[in-house]
Amino acid sequence: MSAGLEAFLEYITVIKSLSPKTIEAYRHDLSEIESLTSDSLIQLDTASIVKVLSRVENKRTLNRKLSAINSFLNFCHRAQFDSKLSKFSLSKLPKTLPHYLSFESIMNSIGLIDRSDWMGLRDYALILFLYATGTRVSECLDVQEGDIEGEWLRVRHGKGEKERYIPIAQEALRALRAYQEACPSLKQCALWLNYRYEPLSRISVFKITQKYLGVSPHALRHSYATGLILGGADLRVVQELLGHASLLTTQIYTHVQKHNLQVTVLECHPMGKRKKKGTDDFM
Repeated sequence: MSAGLEAFLEYITVIKSLSPKTIEAYRHDLSEIESLTSDSLIQLDTASIVKVLSRVENKRTLNRKLSAINSFLNFCHRAQFDSKLSKFSLSKLPKTLPHYLSFESIMNSIGLIDRSDWMGLRDYALILFLYATGTRVSECLDVQEGDIEGEWLRVRHGKGEKERYIPIAQEALRALRAYQEACPSLKQCALWLNYRYEPLSRISVFKITQKYLGVSPHALRHSYATGLILGGADLRVVQELLGHASLLTTQIYTHVQKHNLQVTVLECHPMGKRKKKGTDDFM
């Protein structure tokens, strides 16, 4: 690893306070690019970087690597390692609506969970908690008993180590209390436990949501945000609740709102109904 890359990783760790997973992603992508060439990243010219990245077929993966390169080059320019500021344009991706579930479908599915033992109560409470708070899986697994203050959740280790508060719905709180009362070995340091009474893993959470809902845990975060937007919540409020650093990240949910408006017109407006049935358009 070159000195420039080490300096960049130290910068995003100490100064930017990025999460360990984000830092590892930067380290992996940038080290991989550097290892495929004979020079350090600072010495690479545009043609060399393009040649290396031309092997990447998946556009989302390519954009992630390009974004990592741009962040590194921007750091080098600011630190005066390089007088020239270079920047790569990202590939255009088709706009897709985030996958989300309706409140009814979620409740119907988890209503089938056997809650006769503490693990069933845990699964029920966990899914409701994810849907009621919109937390990332890592944030959910970091929650401790002291982080729940009345009807509020304090997220202490959000992305970029930013702290935020999220109100929790009563139904989710009741499910959580039922699980806590039934769990025979609930420790103060970990709220969500596996069958060995050890902290639950990300893989286990994924298996739980797949088992009952057929989706990843992140789909519940999308469902939370989508429900708020369709209910009329202000975009900046949703941004704050989700812990997005930029409003641009939250704006993907405006596409959900537009899609919902289009569906409503097609289903409810007389002109929409006639066109949907295949009759002649109105002149």
